[in-house]
Amino acid sequence: MTTTRRKGRQDAAPSARQLRSQRHADWFSAAIGRTRFVVLIAVVAVLLVSFSLFLQGTVLALSTLYGSWHDTFTNGIQSQRGSLAIEFLEIVSTMLKAVVFYLIGVGLYSLFISPLNLTSALGVESLADLEQKIISVIVVILGVTFLEHFVRWEEPVETLYFAGSFALAGGALVFFQRVHHGQGSDLQQPEAKLRARRELFEHDDEQRHIEEEDIKRAEEVTGAKAEGKVEEDAGAEA
Repeated sequence: MTTTRRKGRQDAAPSARQLRSQRHADWFSAAIGRTRFVVLIAVVAVLLVSFSLFLQGTVLALSTLYGSWHDTFTNGIQSQRGSLAIEFLEIVSTMLKAVVFYLIGVGLYSLFISPLNLTSALGVESLADLEQKIISVIVVILGVTFLEHFVRWEEPVETLYFAGSFALAGGALVFFQRVHHGQGSDLQQPEAKLRARRELFEHDDEQRHIEEEDIKRAEEVTGAKAEGKVEEDAGAEA
């Protein structure tokens, strides 16, 4: 009886070879996991582009304001008709492009490096959520660019061609967005986003902490979706 128990303990205890294999596997897994920090290169590069566009847009706005008021006092208000709206639309387009790069930068950082309350407040919990936000801003940029061409109205035929191109490109993006609507993270819950906004704007806490209730809620929603009790886009941002 004692011999049988001893053999059982020996069989249950892992061998030295198994321990070495486990340590090697853990080391390799940790090394692979650490490669996520290479995303910091892309994050820094994209954020630099974003900050550069914000600065250029600010300089362009100041220059446009100064030039418009100078021409107004010099040549009268009639000199600002038509061209002023186009110049301001160019500023808006530049700022929106900066927003696209900014969303990509902070989104990649939050997804690969460390979660942020900022991205949670914006509803970016996964790559699917990030692409949804980017597509939304791109559609707005297309709309502003078309409005700029429409206000300029120099070549009506080219404006018509541009409208057709915009309809195809914008329509494809909107269709893609609608098809993939609700395919984001299950952690994207209204209460989680509200808590992230409160921690970010009221308590100045940039780091996001995933609470146990968020995980339980995600498990419940995932199970309900699998059983068909709720719609596929439940929990997604409206």
